[in-house]
This record gives sequence, structure tokens and C-alpha cells, in this order.
Amino acid sequence: MVFTFNDSSLSSITSERLLRAMQSVYSALCSLNLQDKVSITTAHSLAVLQTSYLPFAGRFHPDLTPCLTAILNFHLKTGSPFLINAYPYFAYKANPKQVPLEFVLFQPNSGIVDPATNLHYDNMLFAQIDAVHFAVESLGFKDDAVCVQISETGWPSKGDADEAGATPENAKKYNGNLINKLVCGKKGTPMRPNADLNIYVFALFNENMKSSPTSERNYGLFKLDDSSAYYTGFNSTGLLSTSSNTSTPPSSTGSSSSSSSSVPPGSSSSSGSTTSSTAVVVS
Repeated sequence: MVFTFNDSSLSSITSERLLRAMQSVYSALCSLNLQDKVSITTAHSLAVLQTSYLPFAGRFHPDLTPCLTAILNFHLKTGSPFLINAYPYFAYKANPKQVPLEFVLFQPNSGIVDPATNLHYDNMLFAQIDAVHFAVESLGFKDDAVCVQISETGWPSKGDADEAGATPENAKKYNGNLINKLVCGKKGTPMRPNADLNIYVFALFNENMKSSPTSERNYGLFKLDDSSAYYTGFNSTGLLSTSSNTSTPPSSTGSSSSSSSSVPPGSSSSSGSTTSSTAVVVS
């Protein structure tokens, strides 16, 4: 992720270099006639938004607008997706007394209604995604001209004493309910109900070399010894079950997966169908 801090001078220089790198890789693909098979993109933190609540109010930081407009124009030209890393956990961690846990874990709840659009949201992730949709539209990219995809989301299974909600039970609910919603439920967000929605779960393994806080080292579906951090419904061949209510894992242990996607390896997270496209992420 390049654009995290609201520093216009740094963003301008970084954006120019990043965009040149993306254009260079794209030109190389064109020379090999591979531009329709490989997408060139880069991931952004949700912090590029100045406002994200309510979704209709979603807007990018003004200092980042020129940089992001240039990148969005690149995506429009090449047909590649605009990637966002979105973590409802951070919102819950920052204010656990005000943010309902059910709303961030895809559990039954009354949800929220955006009064500007009258759209109802029953989970925070989809509200965040639509905030990005509205931010993109505010720069003139209408009618889903640029596809928004979620390159990272997840929930930590362990945290420090002040990291509310970082438990195996909540991580299992978040990822399990997300999989249920994408694989077994309806497509899209309230703003884009008929659009394919690709979401990738972070991460496949815990990362013990990361610095504090503890949660940063414990987003993995698996531990470093290949054992499950919690039961996910995955084994070495892919998805076993999408039920997040399953409390007892199958008899086999030490299972692993070769993909950090929210569906079996080689599949699209929105429909489970095998895809033939590839993405190159420049960061």
C-alpha cells in the first residue's frame, strides 16, 4: 500500500512513480499480447477515504484525489480493478462499545439505513465497499466504470489485552460468515446488487516476524506448523463446508491451503467458478 498518510508532497511523487511502473508493466504485456489475460493494479488502504460513514458520504482525501484520479483513469483504460484493503475489525477495535459486534461479524442484526439512498446495510464490510463506490463515483467514474474489489480483509484470532474481539471464535465467525454470504448468498452490495464481488481473505498463515500489536501476527487461517488456527472449513483440496457454526473440525488434522482467497484455490470468490485471468499487483 502506497497511499496511507495524508501527505500531498509524498503522494504526488509516489503516485507518479507508481503509475509509471504500472504503465511500464502494461506496455510489456501489450508487447506480448497478454494485456487481456493479466490485469495490472495496486492495493490501497481504506485510509485513502476521508469519510466512509455513511456510505453515500464516502470521499477520498482531497490531497490524494489527483493521484487516485490518475490511477482510476489507468484502470478505466485497461479494465483492471481498483483494489481496497478493508478491515471492519479496526473499526470495532477502536470503539467496541459503539460498534455492534454482530454488525461486523455478518450476524443477524438490525443494521443501518443510509438516509441519502435508503439502502439498508446488515454488515460493515459491504458498507465500507459502497463508501469506496461512492468515492470513486464522486471523481466522475460513474456506473461501475471501474470495478472495485477487496484485496484484503480478515479478523485476528489473537490480540493484546486492549485489542477487543481478537479471538478464534470471532475470526471463525467473520471468515465463515463472509464465505457463506459470498458462496451461498446473493451477489453484490446494496449499491451494486448485481455486480460480481471478489473478496480475498488475509491471510493464509500467521506471521510471527511482524512487530506489535499481537493481532498483526495472528490473521492467518493456519499456524506456522500448518495446523489450523481455528476451524475454517478448508483442507488441502479446498472448501469442505461453509458453515461457520461448525464447532468440531473433521478428523484429519494439519490441513493446509494454497490460496488466501475466500474460496477454494483457482476459484472466483463471488461465484465459485474457475477463472482464467491473472492479476499483477504493483506496490
